[in-house]
Amino acid sequence: MDAHGVGALAIGLPISLEGRESPRSQSVRQFARNLLEIRDLPMVFWDERLSTAAVERVMIEADITRRRRSEIIDRTAAA
Repeated sequence: MDAHGVGALAIGLPISLEGRESPRSQSVRQFARNLLEIRDLPMVFWDERLSTAAVERVMIEADITRRRRSEIIDRTAAA
């Protein structure tokens, strides 16, 4: 964070399609609390519903191979 001059964090929050939080959501929130104990940075949670699906649709339209999509889809959706 220091090397890149990070001033804030956006943390992906896994929420169900129905809009409910899950045990995984609570794990992410706990991770954020733990991180705040180490670094006092502004944080926001980002609803990551459908981000991977949206990126995959764009990659399919761009005719990216299935193999290449599997290599980069999570990192692209996070961006």
